[in-house]
Amino acid sequence: MPPHCDTLDGPVVKAAARALEESEASVVLPYVPREGEGEVREAFARVLELRGRGDDARELADRYFFETVVRIHRAGEGEPFTGLKPAGLDQGPVIPVAERAIETGSADELARVLCDVVEDRVRSQLRAVIQLKGETNGDIAANREYVSAMLGLQVWAHKLYNCAESAPHEAHHHSHPE
Repeated sequence: MPPHCDTLDGPVVKAAARALEESEASVVLPYVPREGEGEVREAFARVLELRGRGDDARELADRYFFETVVRIHRAGEGEPFTGLKPAGLDQGPVIPVAERAIETGSADELARVLCDVVEDRVRSQLRAVIQLKGETNGDIAANREYVSAMLGLQVWAHKLYNCAESAPHEAHHHSHPE
């Protein structure tokens, strides 16, 4: 997974910062599983008290809150918390396009990016399989290479299909039951 949820400019920290600015914990609670809500509310109350004690205390308290929320969010994904990552990391080509789709309400660009990647990969892998198929000539090593490429294409296509058919958070281990 590219950096996103655990970065200082990711959606979880943005929601946590907004919650602090608005003095409203409920702004960030959708980003954590229900079982983590109590800990987030506790941290939120403590942080609000500390924020009024000067700039250094505010900065430290905010950082603590961001780390707490991201840690609990990551646990809800079934992933470890490895610390907050800096803002501005490369998120790969898909996250920004998915964010634009959400902002605009249009699936066109995201569908095009995903379909182009899949089509290029299918064509490339199939080309390799067909080329290897024609080069076997009874050679066991060449036949093994062909079989490996052929099964590789089939297994990759099956995994891709299963991922495309799965629920959005199923592939990412999100579990924020209501």
